[in-house]
Amino acid sequence: MLTLDNLTISQGEFRLVANLTLATGSRTAVIGPSGAGKSTLLGAIAGFIAPSAGRILWNETEITRTPPGARPLSILFQDQNLFPHLSVAQNIGLGISPALRLSRADHTRIEAALERTGLAGLGARKPAALSGGQQSRVALARALLRAKPLLLLDEPFSALGPALKSEMLSLVAEIAQEQGTTLLMVSHDPDDARALCPQTVPVENGTAHPPQPTDALLDNPPPALRAYLGP
Repeated sequence: MLTLDNLTISQGEFRLVANLTLATGSRTAVIGPSGAGKSTLLGAIAGFIAPSAGRILWNETEITRTPPGARPLSILFQDQNLFPHLSVAQNIGLGISPALRLSRADHTRIEAALERTGLAGLGARKPAALSGGQQSRVALARALLRAKPLLLLDEPFSALGPALKSEMLSLVAEIAQEQGTTLLMVSHDPDDARALCPQTVPVENGTAHPPQPTDALLDNPPPALRAYLGP
């Protein structure tokens, strides 16, 4: 269970407050106008942005000041954060050992992750030799191997075409269900939220509100969200 207890993020004139709880295994979208603080919220949960007040708790244990690498989560960004000089298999292996000290059993796990994400036979390639969709799968395979209980998605599939993006969202849903992962996804596309996340956190006017049923929220959004989404 993820709890944001009066979490406050202040950056110059920008201020965002969040009081909410996400149940273990839930899938939640984060939607709001550009500049509302959606990615900033994920950055604070991941430990990249220090809050000015409040607490972040995972299963009632406070992680507000825990270093990013020690938090029980993985995060996927739009740029996939792949290392161009490493092979696909090595990029995935970073999810097991940042120093790439990998055992035979680890290599077997990497091959299984390649197979699971549709990348079988591509382990020796460099990221530049892959399509955008394949690079997204590499990042997802690395997160799969990390098997952290919390997965943050900061629009990692926004550059993909509709069909491929839909395929990736389905794969994420399958993996999250298999591992019992709690998922939090920033998205500008309400269709993505409807496809993957039964509940949504609306972010507007300096507040990340508690999660609401996605379909009901998007069918009848509050004024600020309606203005952002359009007719």
